[in-house]
Amino acid sequence: MDRLNELRQQIDEIDNTILDLLNRRARLVIEIGHIKKSQNAPLYVPSREKAIYERLKALNPGPFPNDALRNVFREIISASLSLEEVQKVAYLGPQGTFTHLAAIKHFGLSVKPIPCRSIPEVFEDVEKKRCDYGVVPIENSLEGVVNHTLDMFSQSNLKICGEIFLEVSHHLMNKTGKIEDVKRVYSHPHAIAQCRKWITENIPNVPIVEVESTAKAAEIASTDETIAAISSEMAELQYNLKIIYKNIEDMSNNFTRFLVIGNFEPEPTGNDKTSILFSVTHRSGSLFHALKAFAEEEINMTKIESRPSKLKAWEYIFYVDIDGHSKTEKIKKALEKFSENVSFMKILGSYPKGVK
Repeated sequence: MDRLNELRQQIDEIDNTILDLLNRRARLVIEIGHIKKSQNAPLYVPSREKAIYERLKALNPGPFPNDALRNVFREIISASLSLEEVQKVAYLGPQGTFTHLAAIKHFGLSVKPIPCRSIPEVFEDVEKKRCDYGVVPIENSLEGVVNHTLDMFSQSNLKICGEIFLEVSHHLMNKTGKIEDVKRVYSHPHAIAQCRKWITENIPNVPIVEVESTAKAAEIASTDETIAAISSEMAELQYNLKIIYKNIEDMSNNFTRFLVIGNFEPEPTGNDKTSILFSVTHRSGSLFHALKAFAEEEINMTKIESRPSKLKAWEYIFYVDIDGHSKTEKIKKALEKFSENVSFMKILGSYPKGVK
């Protein structure tokens, strides 16, 4: 007991030191905030935040785990930013969606999350500066791209400021926590598709109803014990439900990628991604000749999607992700060559790569 008390006393002393250092750090952050405001510079700087994480990870001798280190400093940075100004972050709502979880994962608990009814509303809130940033889903590792988000980028002048990868787990839940009470199941079409095998094997005769979000499904389930929702653990807590079965998704390693949208482009970090929209003319080999510019400069293209332009029948807009930042010489050179072989090009943003 003497040794235990001695160790606890040492922990208390360390906690006191941490508290003192946090307040010293906060005072410096406030001073930086005043300078940024005088220069009309953005308060949130993704490149600086990433540099902090990477530097501390490299210095960490353990045993404190790097993932936990990132979580701790995310909240320190989030709380520090709120001393300068509480950041408003629009997301595809309602509360308890996976987009809500992604926003909290990226920005921390000290921001003010603003739920929106649709992806266009998220864009509008950021464009009209009712919110500082927005978070929207862009693709799922199993179900593919979110077309509505891609379409919005062709109309918007907002920049992609970051990306978030969120591992998705689906749970079946209702008010009672009893499967025998369930007469109908509600969820988002993507969540239903990701749990199709489990649904077929376990509740084949229960009607499945599609709604606009997994959180909306949880909200509906909270009003009727005969309705179950396929939703997130956050929604379970938000709507006071009980989990009947956990992790009912058919495949593990199920990730959704989200984009952070804002009114500026982050500075290079050395580990960045650039997203581009473009069109090509209807000529033989036009797409090949355009993309060849990246191959010639040895630039890795990580994604390509096509969408109807909606301006002319059988005309398409392509969405491409490449490794690198548009402000580096290598990417600048490649984009100059690329632009010579396309009829339209729009750089959506260069931003730090997300952590899976």
